[in-house]
Amino acid sequence: MKMKQGFGLGCTLLGAIGLTGAATAAEQITFVSQGGAYQQAQTVAILDPSAKKLGITINQDSIPDAWPAIKTQVGSGKPIWDVVDTPTGYCLRGGEQGLIEKLDFSKIPNAAAMPEAYRSPYSVSYEFYSSVLAYSQKTFPKDAPNSWVDFWDVKKFPGRRALRNHPIATLEAALMADGVAPDKLYPLDVDRAFKKLEEIKPNITVWWTSGAQSAQLLNDGEVDMEMAWNGRVSAVAKEGAKVSFTYNQGILQSTSLCILKGAPNLDTAVKFLNEAVDPVHQANLPLHIDYGPGNPKAFETSVIKPERAAQLPSEPANAAKQALMSYAWWSSPAGEAAEKRWASFMQK
Repeated sequence: MKMKQGFGLGCTLLGAIGLTGAATAAEQITFVSQGGAYQQAQTVAILDPSAKKLGITINQDSIPDAWPAIKTQVGSGKPIWDVVDTPTGYCLRGGEQGLIEKLDFSKIPNAAAMPEAYRSPYSVSYEFYSSVLAYSQKTFPKDAPNSWVDFWDVKKFPGRRALRNHPIATLEAALMADGVAPDKLYPLDVDRAFKKLEEIKPNITVWWTSGAQSAQLLNDGEVDMEMAWNGRVSAVAKEGAKVSFTYNQGILQSTSLCILKGAPNLDTAVKFLNEAVDPVHQANLPLHIDYGPGNPKAFETSVIKPERAAQLPSEPANAAKQALMSYAWWSSPAGEAAEKRWASFMQK
């Protein structure tokens, strides 16, 4: 289960021991994220600077889906991870199930200063991405689709379409296509969303199951428009693909930091969590990858230039165009029921 992350570890060890001299051997944490380019970026932007400033060692692990391991580790009574960067819903669900520590925000002032919508008793937003409407500029050189209403309009905007094979964000898009305002989505009208999805289902060429697949569909011209994650679209655009996307009616989503119940280095984990959402560290992240900072005060640091800020999903003007995902609803019994209903919808 455990995959040791090589990158960054040497730097964090040197940062902790060689540069500060004040660290004790006991001050360390194990931090877990999703690996790849994302974890490399946060190592440079956040983890190494945090280790240096706090004088701690940050051991790293990576796993694509931390949820099963969280349940196993805490269930064993001897967790080996401290801080996890994972989809926010898992932090909330874990908190409700006694798997995640409740946070004392008096010890996390950087998080206490963040908008309430960006934190919960068990989590703090760490970075933002968006599920957006992306399209081929070859198919739509002008008058491109600009809303989910347009995506559903197969007469005005003919072409091959793709959606994610998952209810999260897809149900929100369906409701906005049916006229629900982005700030009036929750609690989701699940019946109405599935009814709207039935309309577009015959016109969906591909139900994609991974971000890489969604990027490939656009890059290879297999579809003309789709729901995709903003970073995936911008990545293929940088490689020369004639594709673009709109933040209008995007679904703003986040990963969050949370701490495992009974974490072996709880006090240090809390100190790290506060440091990780420091506005300057947060501002450094989008200099290395196309994700927006979880702490909006990062946009006040002058680290992110205006032209770069305009590209990011959590930049205030872009965020205002979107629906903020309610992980609290998706973690509720109604949300869990909607997830289960998705399988039967796809099998019809």
